[in-house]
Amino acid sequence: MTIIPDKEHLHIKQQRPCALWLTGFSGAGKSTLAYLVQRELISLGYRTHLLDGDIVRRGLCKDLGFSAADRNENIRRIGEVAKLFTDAGLIVLIATISPYQQMRNDTRALFSPGEFIEIFIDAPLTVCEQRDPKGLYRKARAGEISQFTGIDSTYDPPPAPELHLHTDQDSAEICAASIMDYLYQRGYLQ
Repeated sequence: MTIIPDKEHLHIKQQRPCALWLTGFSGAGKSTLAYLVQRELISLGYRTHLLDGDIVRRGLCKDLGFSAADRNENIRRIGEVAKLFTDAGLIVLIATISPYQQMRNDTRALFSPGEFIEIFIDAPLTVCEQRDPKGLYRKARAGEISQFTGIDSTYDPPPAPELHLHTDQDSAEICAASIMDYLYQRGYLQ
């Protein structure tokens, strides 16, 4: 059994498969941007799939908690699924906190060079706490949630992401357009 080469997927689908890995604090805008980019890709006829960390945790990873070991396993599973989708020729958007740099490095190692695109969705913790779309920061500050990233669990900012977007300074639309520009300029889209 052989895997269809990436060049053949590019010819068939008119796109270069990749994994867009959006990382950042809860409330930074990862899911919002992933949905905007996916909507734009689909409207242009590209094949894509979105793996949202919250949705994956309710299914594939529902047996996992939030310890460091469980977070690593959660990201390992998401990375493996994302790799399967890229092998199928899709552009995969992954919106997950993925707080540890080592786990992101391990995930990157699953992919061929150029397939894994780390996108740091950057907003200061104070801004994310003000947004708090799910009320998680409030619960973490009240002691109802432990091991919450940014409060009592660390987040390793990517030292050299392919894209670094500041959602406290630019609108979601501008940030989504930056992701699309990146894909066009580097030949992922035709």
